[in-house]
Order: sequence, then C-alpha cells, then structure tokens
Amino acid sequence: MMKKIILLLCMVLASVCCMAQNAKEALKVLDKTAAIVGRNGGAYAGFSISGSKLGATNGTIAIKGNKFYAHTPQATIWFNGKTQWAYMKATNEVNVTTPNEAKQAQMNPYKFITLYKSGYSLTSKKQGNTYQIHMVAQDKKRSIQELYITIGKNYIPSQVKMRQGTNWTTINITNFKAKNQSDAVFTFNAKEFPKAEVIDLR
Repeated sequence: MMKKIILLLCMVLASVCCMAQNAKEALKVLDKTAAIVGRNGGAYAGFSISGSKLGATNGTIAIKGNKFYAHTPQATIWFNGKTQWAYMKATNEVNVTTPNEAKQAQMNPYKFITLYKSGYSLTSKKQGNTYQIHMVAQDKKRSIQELYITIGKNYIPSQVKMRQGTNWTTINITNFKAKNQSDAVFTFNAKEFPKAEVIDLR
C-alpha cells in the first residue's frame, strides 16, 4: 500500500514538474513573439476573420503597442489605446466606443501579446515547425476565456483562435511586416469623412 502511495506521489510530482516546464516553454515562445510583434515602431499584416457571431471578412491591420488600425471592405477601425472609432461604409456612420479586451481582440489579432503575462495558464505543444500555445483564463469572469495561438519557428503568429463564452472567433494572419507606424494612423480624422455621421456610444 505504501509503495502505491509513494508511486502515486511521484507520478503527481512528475506531472506538476512537466506542467511547470511546459508553461515556461510557452512563456518563452510568447516573450519572443511579443518582442517581434510588439516592436516599438509598429507592424503591418493581412488578416481574415470568421466567427459564429461575426460572419467572415478580411483586410489589413497596422499595429503599434496596444493601438491598431484595421481596414476591411465593410469597415475601417481606429483604436488609439483608449478610444475606438468604427466607420461603417454601408451607413456612412462612425461609432465611437471604449471597447473591452474582447472587443479589441476581435479586430486586433495581436491583442494576446498584452494578455499572456497575467491571468492566464499557459501550455505549449510543438507541431512540426510551429508552436501551438494554449491560454486559459484563471478568472472565469474574464471576457476572453481561452485562446489557441499558432506561432511559426520565426516567432510570427499565423493564427489566433479565441473563445468568448461559447463563441469561437478565428483570425488567420498573413504577410506580417515590421513597419514603422505614425501615431496619427490610429486616430480617426473627421476631415477625411466630412459627410459621415459620428455617433458617440461611450
């Protein structure tokens, strides 16, 4: 009986050590990814997005830290780190909001680079030449409960899948380029849309 207990304890300890090592590997990969994606000057990429509530679209995105500018055939979105402006082409309206982290992440596939360091359990799995990082929220009230991030050996992510409640959103990322961005890119300029109706929803 004692031998069985000792064996069981050894197995539990080995499992805990393995999980801790796995979490360290995931953190290491994400740190390297964040250094490339979150470079001070900014970056640019193409993306396609699909989800049960969002439908599907594609476009381009410029990022710089927590700021982003996304353009699709249907809409253009500016986010300066606090305020978001969404221009809807069909209605010629600009909706002004202060989005939560889930709303930001739905349009900014790189939002995970500011999420992973706190409040998430991390695991890593190697698949061929890519890493698959799994992030699970430790707080059940967190707006984004779960993420899967596929990262290449060059530490550039190619896909982000995120779960909000029971709804999954998938974002595929292409043609990532390190490219300096002006801060002005991330703020809506009303002079460029003189006939648009601005609706403040804050």
